[in-house]
Formats: sequence, structure tokens, C-alpha cells
Amino acid sequence: MTVSPAPVVISNNTPLLDASGLSKTFGIIEVLKDISLTVRAGEVHAIIGENGAGKSTLMKILAGNHQPTRGELKIDGQVVSFSGPVDAENHGIVLVHQEILLAPDLTVAQNIYLGRELKKGLVVDDRAMRAGARQAIADLGGDLDPDTIVSRLSIAQRQLVQIARVLLVPHRIVIFDEPTASLTPHETDALLKVIRDIRAKGVAVLYISHRLPEVKEIADRVTVLRDGRLVASHDAAELQPADMARLMVGRDVAKLYPDRHAAETRQAVLEVAGFDVPGFAQDAGFTLRKGEILGFAGLIGAGRTELMEGLVGLRPGKGKVVLNGHPVAFTDVHSSLKAGVAYLSEDRKGKGLLLTKDLRVNLTLASLGKFIRGLQIDRKREAEALDKAIQDFDIRTGTKNILAGQLSGGNQQKLLLAKMMLLDPQIVIIDEPTRGIDIGNKEQIYKFIAALAEEGRSIIVVSSEMPELIGICDRILVMRAGRIVGEVQGEHMTENEIVQLATGVNAGEAA
Repeated sequence: MTVSPAPVVISNNTPLLDASGLSKTFGIIEVLKDISLTVRAGEVHAIIGENGAGKSTLMKILAGNHQPTRGELKIDGQVVSFSGPVDAENHGIVLVHQEILLAPDLTVAQNIYLGRELKKGLVVDDRAMRAGARQAIADLGGDLDPDTIVSRLSIAQRQLVQIARVLLVPHRIVIFDEPTASLTPHETDALLKVIRDIRAKGVAVLYISHRLPEVKEIADRVTVLRDGRLVASHDAAELQPADMARLMVGRDVAKLYPDRHAAETRQAVLEVAGFDVPGFAQDAGFTLRKGEILGFAGLIGAGRTELMEGLVGLRPGKGKVVLNGHPVAFTDVHSSLKAGVAYLSEDRKGKGLLLTKDLRVNLTLASLGKFIRGLQIDRKREAEALDKAIQDFDIRTGTKNILAGQLSGGNQQKLLLAKMMLLDPQIVIIDEPTRGIDIGNKEQIYKFIAALAEEGRSIIVVSSEMPELIGICDRILVMRAGRIVGEVQGEHMTENEIVQLATGVNAGEAA
């Protein structure tokens, strides 16, 4: 296991980490411009900004993943230059990545101790690693079998494993890049407690999050980036979430959710009854109306994603499905797409986009037949479609030739929306539409969704964020343990009502 260096004896006024004039250029694109900040021991310093503001690039420079194009970095007042992440770890800096960087075919315990296995003599001590892994997950408020293969875990569970792995390394500075984007409220509370505990031990924390109330709760200081530049740095006590949002986007975003018109009297376009997804969902039944936005709420593990995947043919499912008055059974995703039902996965990086391909390829891949002329692909029409998608969905990119993986999270989600809308679907299922996305891009995506409904398309939104569902949906169905247990609409669309249905605990029992 890597051993962190002994702290240098320094003045109490010397920052633990001091960055000055940091800049980073990729090709002709400058993504960071003259960033300076200080972080002190025992401080939670939040870095916020829109997608593409440069937050993750800055964190990767501090953690040794990138070399700055210009600027200087000091630890304990001494200039350092990291040769890579291991070098940064040797200086006590560790990074919890936003992306899941685990070996999917290994167990939870094997992932947590990968590269630093515990041994008993010359043999790997599996028993000790299982016990250590179980405790590390429990410390984060989770409960996972350490022998579970990581590929079988949900995204939220994988994130817990990744955080547990990083925190086993001796550390003086911990960088969290969107650590709660995939976590439940309970798991988030547990993680924030862990952060408070390590702060109390004199560890410095750099914290990136788009959840501004969460930033207000945990941060001592807040630095705001916009378009690769530092625009403000304040004590957290001086800012409310609305102030943070205004600084991030450079405008007032008080009205986050668009106005909606009820769709109660419109005809049914999708009717589901007695639908089962073995091991995940049982006896599901619901109706989706034309021009309606229907929400699906529930705790992680309730079966929402699996139900949607079963309906569109991504996993085995069986039951009665009626589309526009005609019985259907989608055996694979191609048949559901052909019928006008599009599904946008919650895992846009792993399942929605080809991150190593350019924007044009990603945009047209699912509808390639529209761009075939003779025996060749019509590149001109593809280029025209990309230009239109960039304009219609406000995909912000310095050049059209970059890879999808180089886009920010918000722009990746816009590209995924544009890709699916080329298929002209009448039913759009969107799973976690704004996970890991800043408030400015959230506002845009909510408007896109509302506009689709106004066009007469029918939308299903699966989300773990209750304010999001309440803000954009006409009705919300709540799932618990694989079953749809209730519906809320109108004045009953409140977080309290949803939580009671999702947990099975009524207000009296909770009191």
C-alpha cells in the first residue's frame, strides 16, 4: 500500500495546496484559463460551474492525470510537478473520479484492493479483504456483499465501491468529482458524514457537485468556474444555492421548470398490464397518454430501469403491451425503435454513446438508413444533420470534429437526445435525464422534454430526483420492490407523498 509522506512543518498560514495561473489547452481549445485557488487543511472547498466550465480538467491536473499547459502548483509551500496519478498519491492527493473505473468481472472486494492486495504470507488473504471491503462500504452507509461481481451492481453501488477503494489510500487531500450523482439520499447523507469526519482529521477536501443545496450543506468555501475561468470565490456562508446558480450561468435561473398543460383527456398511446421482468419487476401496469410526461419514482433497486429495459426489449420481459390500440411484444431494441419507442439509457457513457467516435458518427448511427445514398453514406447530409442538431439542442463544442467523450456531461446528454430524435419516435423513455448535469443545462433539457410533449409525443421520465419529477411531470407512478405501488398527481405530487409510497412507511409510522 502507498504510504503518504510525512507532512512538512509549515506556518499555519501556509495553504496545504496552492495553485496559481493554471491553464490547460487541448489542441486549439483552451479549457482552463489562469485558474488560481488555495485549499487549507481541514477545509471542504467546493468547485462549481456548468458542464464544460473546466472543473474536471482542473481536478485532473491537481491529481496528476493531466499536466498543466501553464501555471504552478505548490504543496505545503513547495513547488511540485506530478509525473502521474501515482506521484500525486505519493504526495497525499487522491481523486474519486466521476466515471466508474472498476474491473467489471472482479468482485467488490477484489476491486477495492486491486493492486494493493492483502496477503497472509505469500498468499492473498481473501478473508481479510472481504472483511475490509464490507467495513469500507458500511462506513459509506452501504450494504454490499463483498463477493458480488461488480458488473451485477447498479451504477450507484459501483460508485460506492469506487469511493471506498480511493479512501483506503493514505490521503491528505481528497478530490470528489460528482460523488453523489448516482447515490440515494441515504447514501448521500452517509458520504457527507464521511467527508465531515475526514475534514475533522485535518484532511483537505475538494468537492465538485451540481447539487447546490448539498454544496451549501458541506462546503466551507465555494469557487465558481465559468467557461474555463474563475469568476468568484466566497465563503459558503455568504452564498445561497440561488446565488451559486446565478454565478455559474451568469443569469437568473429562478424558473427552472417550464409550464405544463395537463394531458388527462388525451387518448392512450401505450397500455401495459401484468408485465414482468424476471427478478426485477412484477405485475406492472400503467397507461401513457398522448402528449403526457409520466414520471417513475422509487428508491434505487425498485426496478424502474429494469422495467423500462424489459418493455423496449433490452432484457427479457413478458406481459400485455398495447401500442396505439395494437398488441405488441418487443423482443429487442430494434423492434421497439421501429415501432416508434425510443429509450435513452441512464448510462449515457457506457450504453448511450460511443465515446471514442466523433459527434457525426454518434448522431447518425441509430438512423443510418436515412443517410444511405446508393451503396454509400451521404456525408453531406450527415454534416447537415449535425449542424441542425448542434443548433436545435444547443450542443456546445469548440469544434465539430471532437470525440463524444470530450463533451461535457450536459452536452453528451443533448447529443443523445438529438440522436434519438432523428428516429422521430412518438414515445420517448428517458432514464435519469439530468444525472451529473449542471443547473443551466438542466433548465434546457427540461424545456426540450416539455417541447417534445407539446408536439404530441409521449414521454416517460425515470428519475431519482423528486423535485425534477414534480417539476416536469403530469403524473408520477411510484415503484417499490419491483411493483408499482401508487400514483400521485396534482396537489398530491409532493416529496412527502412520494417518499411514503417508495418506502412503505406512512407519516404516522415515521413519526
